[in-house]
Amino acid sequence: MQNRPYRSALYIPGSKDRALEKARGLPVDVILFDLEDAVAPDAKIAARDTLHVALADGGYGQRLRIVRINGLDTEWGRADAAAVAAMDCDAILLPKVNGTEDVDALAALVPDKPIWAMMETPQGILNAAQIANHPRIAGFVLGTNDLAKDLNSRTRAALTTSLQLCVLAARAAGIVALDGVYNAFKDEDGLRAECTEGRDMGFDGKTLIHPAQVAITNEIFGPTAEEIDLARRQIAAFEAAEAEGQGVAVVDGRIVENLHIVTARATLAKAEAIAALETT
Repeated sequence: MQNRPYRSALYIPGSKDRALEKARGLPVDVILFDLEDAVAPDAKIAARDTLHVALADGGYGQRLRIVRINGLDTEWGRADAAAVAAMDCDAILLPKVNGTEDVDALAALVPDKPIWAMMETPQGILNAAQIANHPRIAGFVLGTNDLAKDLNSRTRAALTTSLQLCVLAARAAGIVALDGVYNAFKDEDGLRAECTEGRDMGFDGKTLIHPAQVAITNEIFGPTAEEIDLARRQIAAFEAAEAEGQGVAVVDGRIVENLHIVTARATLAKAEAIAALETT
Protein backbone atom coordinates (compact mmCIF):
# COMPACT_ATOMS: atom_id res chain seq x y z
CA MET A 1 0.00 0.00 0.00
CA GLN A 2 1.51 3.31 -1.09
CA ASN A 3 1.93 5.97 1.59
CA ARG A 4 1.41 3.29 4.21
CA PRO A 5 0.71 4.77 7.65
CA TYR A 6 2.93 3.80 10.57
CA ARG A 7 1.12 5.72 13.32
CA SER A 8 0.85 2.89 15.85
CA ALA A 9 3.14 -0.14 16.19
CA LEU A 10 2.02 -2.53 18.92
CA TYR A 11 4.25 -5.18 20.45
CA ILE A 12 2.50 -8.56 20.66
CA PRO A 13 4.15 -11.55 22.38
CA GLY A 14 4.70 -14.29 19.82
CA SER A 15 4.13 -16.94 22.47
CA LYS A 16 0.54 -16.11 23.41
CA ASP A 17 -2.29 -17.40 21.24
CA ARG A 18 -4.86 -15.11 22.85
CA ALA A 19 -2.81 -11.97 22.18
CA LEU A 20 -2.10 -13.06 18.61
CA GLU A 21 -5.82 -13.56 18.03
CA LYS A 22 -6.79 -10.25 19.60
CA ALA A 23 -4.27 -8.40 17.42
CA ARG A 24 -6.31 -9.31 14.34
CA GLY A 25 -9.02 -6.90 15.42
CA LEU A 26 -6.96 -3.99 16.74
CA PRO A 27 -6.86 -0.72 14.74
CA VAL A 28 -3.06 -0.56 14.62
CA ASP A 29 -0.95 0.16 11.56
CA VAL A 30 1.95 -2.13 12.49
CA ILE A 31 2.16 -5.28 14.60
CA LEU A 32 5.54 -6.04 16.15
CA PHE A 33 5.35 -9.77 16.82
CA ASP A 34 7.90 -10.23 19.57
CA LEU A 35 10.14 -13.24 20.16
CA GLU A 36 12.52 -11.24 22.35
CA ASP A 37 11.65 -9.26 25.49
CA ALA A 38 7.97 -10.26 25.65
CA VAL A 39 8.76 -13.99 25.70
CA ALA A 40 10.20 -15.81 28.71
CA PRO A 41 13.40 -17.81 28.11
CA ASP A 42 11.68 -21.17 28.59
CA ALA A 43 8.99 -20.24 26.04
CA LYS A 44 11.19 -18.86 23.27
CA ILE A 45 11.56 -22.05 21.24
CA ALA A 46 7.86 -22.90 21.32
CA ALA A 47 7.00 -19.29 20.46
CA ARG A 48 8.49 -19.72 16.99
CA ASP A 49 5.95 -22.41 16.12
CA THR A 50 3.08 -20.53 17.76
CA LEU A 51 3.84 -17.42 15.76
CA HIS A 52 4.42 -19.34 12.53
CA VAL A 53 0.94 -20.87 12.78
CA ALA A 54 -0.71 -17.54 13.63
CA LEU A 55 0.87 -15.79 10.66
CA ALA A 56 0.01 -18.67 8.35
CA ASP A 57 -3.62 -18.46 9.49
CA GLY A 58 -3.64 -14.78 8.49
CA GLY A 59 -6.40 -12.37 9.36
CA TYR A 60 -4.13 -9.37 10.01
CA GLY A 61 -5.39 -7.42 7.00
CA GLN A 62 -3.12 -4.75 5.59
CA ARG A 63 -1.28 -4.20 8.86
CA LEU A 64 2.48 -4.35 8.49
CA ARG A 65 3.68 -7.56 10.16
CA ILE A 66 7.19 -7.30 11.62
CA VAL A 67 8.79 -10.01 13.75
CA ARG A 68 11.39 -9.06 16.35
CA ILE A 69 13.92 -11.81 16.94
CA ASN A 70 16.43 -12.28 19.73
CA GLY A 71 19.89 -10.89 19.14
CA LEU A 72 22.21 -13.00 17.02
CA ASP A 73 24.63 -13.08 19.96
CA THR A 74 22.08 -14.99 22.06
CA GLU A 75 21.39 -18.72 22.06
CA TRP A 76 18.07 -18.14 20.25
CA GLY A 77 18.91 -15.51 17.66
CA ARG A 78 20.11 -17.56 14.70
CA ALA A 79 17.34 -20.13 15.05
CA ASP A 80 14.84 -17.24 15.32
CA ALA A 81 16.18 -15.79 12.08
CA ALA A 82 15.87 -19.13 10.30
CA ALA A 83 12.32 -19.55 11.57
CA VAL A 84 11.25 -16.02 10.58
CA ALA A 85 12.71 -16.51 7.11
CA ALA A 86 9.95 -19.08 6.56
CA MET A 87 7.14 -17.04 8.17
CA ASP A 88 4.46 -15.09 6.32
CA CYS A 89 5.59 -11.69 7.57
CA ASP A 90 6.65 -8.40 5.99
CA ALA A 91 9.95 -7.72 7.77
CA ILE A 92 12.30 -8.82 10.52
CA LEU A 93 13.39 -6.59 13.42
CA LEU A 94 16.90 -6.96 14.83
CA PRO A 95 17.54 -5.78 18.41
CA LYS A 96 20.55 -3.82 19.60
CA VAL A 97 22.01 -2.94 16.23
CA ASN A 98 25.43 -1.38 16.80
CA GLY A 99 26.59 -1.08 13.20
CA THR A 100 26.21 -2.29 9.64
CA GLU A 101 28.08 -5.50 10.43
CA ASP A 102 25.10 -6.58 12.56
CA VAL A 103 22.77 -5.98 9.63
CA ASP A 104 25.12 -7.90 7.33
CA ALA A 105 25.03 -10.88 9.67
CA LEU A 106 21.22 -11.01 9.65
CA ALA A 107 21.02 -10.34 5.91
CA ALA A 108 23.13 -13.43 5.30
CA LEU A 109 20.65 -15.53 7.28
CA VAL A 110 17.47 -13.95 5.89
CA PRO A 111 18.17 -12.96 2.29
CA ASP A 112 14.70 -11.96 1.13
CA LYS A 113 12.97 -9.89 3.83
CA PRO A 114 13.39 -6.20 4.69
CA ILE A 115 15.28 -5.62 7.93
CA TRP A 116 14.35 -3.08 10.60
CA ALA A 117 16.86 -2.01 13.25
CA MET A 118 16.27 -1.48 16.94
CA MET A 119 18.19 1.69 17.77
CA GLU A 120 18.83 1.26 21.46
CA THR A 121 22.57 1.38 22.14
CA PRO A 122 24.97 4.33 22.29
CA GLN A 123 27.11 2.76 19.55
CA GLY A 124 24.08 2.25 17.36
CA ILE A 125 23.01 5.88 17.74
CA LEU A 126 26.48 7.09 16.79
CA ASN A 127 26.31 4.87 13.68
CA ALA A 128 22.73 5.76 12.78
CA ALA A 129 23.53 7.26 9.37
CA GLN A 130 25.52 4.24 8.20
CA ILE A 131 22.88 1.82 9.49
CA ALA A 132 20.05 3.74 7.84
CA ASN A 133 21.86 3.66 4.49
CA HIS A 134 22.38 -0.09 4.54
CA PRO A 135 20.56 -1.45 1.45
CA ARG A 136 18.53 -3.94 3.48
CA ILE A 137 17.33 -1.53 6.16
CA ALA A 138 13.71 -0.38 5.82
CA GLY A 139 13.12 1.24 9.18
CA PHE A 140 14.29 2.25 12.65
CA VAL A 141 12.55 1.38 15.91
CA LEU A 142 13.79 3.38 18.89
CA GLY A 143 14.42 1.29 21.99
CA THR A 144 14.28 4.12 24.48
CA ASN A 145 14.20 1.95 27.62
CA ASP A 146 17.44 0.16 26.79
CA LEU A 147 19.03 3.36 25.53
CA ALA A 148 18.18 5.23 28.74
CA LYS A 149 19.67 2.37 30.75
CA ASP A 150 22.92 2.43 28.79
CA LEU A 151 23.16 6.22 28.99
CA ASN A 152 22.35 6.19 32.70
CA SER A 153 19.77 8.88 31.98
CA ARG A 154 16.54 9.45 33.89
CA THR A 155 14.50 11.73 31.63
CA ARG A 156 13.08 11.73 28.12
CA ALA A 157 14.80 15.07 27.55
CA ALA A 158 18.16 13.39 28.01
CA LEU A 159 17.40 11.27 24.94
CA THR A 160 16.67 14.23 22.66
CA THR A 161 19.98 14.14 20.81
CA SER A 162 19.68 10.38 20.21
CA LEU A 163 16.10 10.69 18.99
CA GLN A 164 16.94 13.53 16.62
CA LEU A 165 20.01 11.76 15.24
CA CYS A 166 17.86 8.77 14.34
CA VAL A 167 15.20 10.92 12.69
CA LEU A 168 17.88 12.77 10.72
CA ALA A 169 19.46 9.51 9.58
CA ALA A 170 16.09 8.02 8.65
CA ARG A 171 14.98 11.06 6.69
CA ALA A 172 18.31 11.25 4.85
CA ALA A 173 18.05 7.57 3.89
CA GLY A 174 14.34 7.63 3.12
CA ILE A 175 13.36 5.01 5.68
CA VAL A 176 10.72 4.85 8.44
CA ALA A 177 11.43 5.93 12.04
CA LEU A 178 9.25 4.85 14.97
CA ASP A 179 9.55 6.43 18.41
CA GLY A 180 10.05 4.34 21.55
CA VAL A 181 7.39 3.11 23.96
CA TYR A 182 5.65 5.05 26.72
CA ASN A 183 5.73 2.80 29.78
CA ALA A 184 2.86 4.26 31.83
CA PHE A 185 0.09 2.78 29.69
CA LYS A 186 -2.68 4.12 31.93
CA ASP A 187 -1.40 7.70 31.78
CA GLU A 188 -3.29 9.11 28.80
CA ASP A 189 -2.12 12.69 29.30
CA GLY A 190 1.51 11.61 29.43
CA LEU A 191 1.09 9.43 26.35
CA ARG A 192 -0.53 12.27 24.44
CA ALA A 193 2.29 14.64 25.37
CA GLU A 194 5.00 12.17 24.34
CA CYS A 195 3.21 11.31 21.08
CA THR A 196 2.93 15.00 20.26
CA GLU A 197 6.62 15.51 20.97
CA GLY A 198 7.56 12.53 18.81
CA ARG A 199 5.32 13.69 15.98
CA ASP A 200 6.77 17.19 16.17
CA MET A 201 10.28 15.71 16.01
CA GLY A 202 9.38 13.98 12.77
CA PHE A 203 8.78 10.37 13.78
CA ASP A 204 6.35 8.42 11.59
CA GLY A 205 4.69 6.73 14.55
CA LYS A 206 5.17 5.29 18.01
CA THR A 207 5.73 1.83 19.39
CA LEU A 208 3.21 0.70 22.00
CA ILE A 209 3.03 -1.82 24.81
CA HIS A 210 -0.76 -1.93 25.36
CA PRO A 211 -3.89 -1.75 23.16
CA ALA A 212 -5.21 1.07 25.37
CA GLN A 213 -2.56 3.32 23.83
CA VAL A 214 -3.66 2.85 20.22
CA ALA A 215 -6.45 5.42 19.89
CA ILE A 216 -4.43 8.38 21.17
CA THR A 217 -1.39 7.42 19.12
CA ASN A 218 -3.40 7.08 15.92
CA GLU A 219 -4.98 10.45 16.58
CA ILE A 220 -1.71 12.30 17.15
CA PHE A 221 0.24 10.74 14.30
CA GLY A 222 -2.60 10.98 11.80
CA PRO A 223 -3.52 14.18 9.93
CA THR A 224 -6.26 16.19 11.60
CA ALA A 225 -9.39 17.39 9.83
CA GLU A 226 -7.93 20.90 9.93
CA GLU A 227 -4.67 19.73 8.32
CA ILE A 228 -6.57 17.90 5.59
CA ASP A 229 -8.72 20.94 4.90
CA LEU A 230 -5.67 23.21 4.76
CA ALA A 231 -3.88 20.81 2.41
CA ARG A 232 -6.80 20.84 0.00
CA ARG A 233 -7.04 24.62 0.06
CA GLN A 234 -3.30 25.03 -0.44
CA ILE A 235 -3.33 22.74 -3.47
CA ALA A 236 -6.35 24.50 -4.98
CA ALA A 237 -4.86 27.96 -4.42
CA PHE A 238 -1.46 26.99 -5.79
CA GLU A 239 -2.94 25.38 -8.89
CA ALA A 240 -5.03 28.50 -9.48
CA ALA A 241 -1.93 30.68 -9.09
CA GLU A 242 0.00 28.49 -11.52
CA ALA A 243 -2.78 28.79 -14.05
CA GLU A 244 -2.28 32.56 -13.89
CA GLY A 245 1.49 32.23 -14.34
CA GLN A 246 2.33 32.79 -10.66
CA GLY A 247 4.80 30.73 -8.67
CA VAL A 248 3.29 31.28 -5.23
CA ALA A 249 -0.16 31.53 -3.67
CA VAL A 250 -1.48 32.91 -0.39
CA VAL A 251 -3.66 30.88 1.99
CA ASP A 252 -4.75 32.18 5.39
CA GLY A 253 -2.29 35.05 5.04
CA ARG A 254 0.69 32.74 4.48
CA ILE A 255 2.79 32.21 1.38
CA VAL A 256 2.32 28.82 -0.28
CA GLU A 257 5.14 27.56 -2.48
CA ASN A 258 5.79 24.27 -4.22
CA LEU A 259 7.46 22.79 -1.13
CA HIS A 260 4.22 23.31 0.79
CA ILE A 261 2.30 21.54 -1.96
CA VAL A 262 4.59 18.51 -1.64
CA THR A 263 3.69 18.36 2.05
CA ALA A 264 0.01 18.98 1.33
CA ARG A 265 -0.19 16.15 -1.17
CA ALA A 266 1.62 13.84 1.24
CA THR A 267 -0.93 14.75 3.92
CA LEU A 268 -3.85 13.85 1.66
CA ALA A 269 -2.17 10.63 0.53
CA LYS A 270 -1.61 9.62 4.15
CA ALA A 271 -5.23 10.36 5.01
CA GLU A 272 -6.39 8.20 2.10
CA ALA A 273 -4.06 5.36 3.12
CA ILE A 274 -5.35 5.51 6.70
CA ALA A 275 -8.94 5.39 5.46
CA ALA A 276 -8.11 2.38 3.28
CA LEU A 277 -6.41 0.58 6.18
CA GLU A 278 -9.29 1.24 8.56
CA THR A 279 -11.84 -0.27 6.17
CA THR A 280 -10.03 -3.61 5.97
